[in-house]
Amino acid sequence: MSVPAYPATAFPDERTAIVTGAASERGIGRGIALRLALEGWAVAVVDLDKEASKAVADDISRSTGAVAAGFGADISNADSVDAALADIQATLPQVVGLVNNAGVSSPVPFLEVSREEWNRVVDINLTGTFHVTQGAARIMAANSVGRIVNISSASAQRGGGVYGRAAYSASKAALLGLARTLARELGPHGITANSVSPGSIDTDIMGGRLSDERKTQLLQELPVGRVGTVDDVAAVVAFLLREEAGYLTGVTYDVNGGSHIA
Repeated sequence: MSVPAYPATAFPDERTAIVTGAASERGIGRGIALRLALEGWAVAVVDLDKEASKAVADDISRSTGAVAAGFGADISNADSVDAALADIQATLPQVVGLVNNAGVSSPVPFLEVSREEWNRVVDINLTGTFHVTQGAARIMAANSVGRIVNISSASAQRGGGVYGRAAYSASKAALLGLARTLARELGPHGITANSVSPGSIDTDIMGGRLSDERKTQLLQELPVGRVGTVDDVAAVVAFLLREEAGYLTGVTYDVNGGSHIA
């Protein structure tokens, strides 16, 4: 049975972007939420820590004048996600954008990965993304307009990285495939789905696990000569969420300073 094509609806003047995993002080999610607020979006900051989410949203509102609100959700739990989405709909304007940024790393080598560790990573990085995306996509489809961006990782493409091995890389690779499938299935509903694949980005996670020696080695491997920033990632995500990016779907943008050139 073919899916009927619906004409894409123009972006509403007041629109909301959901950013998951956005409460970390120096994380990619927070940088994305701030950038979107500066570009006129109302922002739903979603994280496991509800109070931290609210604090980040308040800070974004004060610094940008934009509408922002924080919500708590365990994305690995479908009921928790459904409750958060209901609160977002009741609190903020129409949901048009979704950035699936929430995730956990796992430095455990494949031969040492326990089933519990594997399930923990997959439940959050992949199944959690499914929970949030399906709920948000249903809202977008009802309004015939939407933008979805999955935050993957260069580890997914090169087979592991600085702090992510088998479970992490596999779950992040799955997000690339999911986005491409969403692009095909949701396109008739006016929804695009893309991925952003960051490389070495200066966040708290990187800063806590990279020795000075490894940092020096990384810089030697990067054609641009510097480690990336959250702003580098946020700029690409913000572009993909714009109305004029409606002809881009099913693509992956590598934000890695040239460390992984396909």
